[in-house]
Amino acid sequence: MRNVIVTGGSRGLGLAMARVIAASGHQVIALARRDNEGLAAASREAEAAGHGAIRFRACDLAEIGEIPALVKRLHEEFGALHALVNNAGIGSSGILATMHDAQIERLVRLNLLSPMVLTKYVVRAMMTSGGNRIINVSSIVAATGYSGLSAYSATKAALIGFTRSLARELGRLDITVNAVAPGFVETEMTHELNPGQRAQIARRSALHRMAEPDDIANAVAYFLSDAARNVTGTVLTVDAGNTA
Repeated sequence: MRNVIVTGGSRGLGLAMARVIAASGHQVIALARRDNEGLAAASREAEAAGHGAIRFRACDLAEIGEIPALVKRLHEEFGALHALVNNAGIGSSGILATMHDAQIERLVRLNLLSPMVLTKYVVRAMMTSGGNRIINVSSIVAATGYSGLSAYSATKAALIGFTRSLARELGRLDITVNAVAPGFVETEMTHELNPGQRAQIARRSALHRMAEPDDIANAVAYFLSDAARNVTGTVLTVDAGNTA
């Protein structure tokens, strides 16, 4: 089984990704601050199915200085690292003029700086092999914007620029770098929206619904598959036609 790191793998999109990626035969290393029953159940399901595996490892990716040692431990424990899915992030909302500086700094640290530094050290571990994958989870608001999400949108737009340029850097090493841009998805993050807002988003979508976590997970699984071996530097939008 190939090792795939999924950050923020304990809930929401990350948990859906862990399930789908394990079902495709990979060993998922799910990174999050703490374990939970949902992740433990997914791990048991993967073990029972016998196709892949899910292993939880605790870490706080906001602690940037700890990332080099984290990657070293994972490499020593699990061996070759085939892929990294940079999914962890926070969706802090608020009008920029009234957001606390510390809130902006925390958002940029976890959503942008952390995946960049984590990718740096994972890529170093990948250099002796080929056919590796980096997948970054962006958002449609990187391109469309959304009132109250200016700081969040900035981090997600930066991830797309990071994806495209890194694909150029790593192509000679046979490492693909792609991004998935989810729309509003049925997760804990969108549960903060009131029913009227959720209905409005669904009406605005071409398919008149919101995407679900498995839709995003399946897009990630595609980028991990052999079918995507010649796809790099691209962004796959999964939003039920919200931006169509």
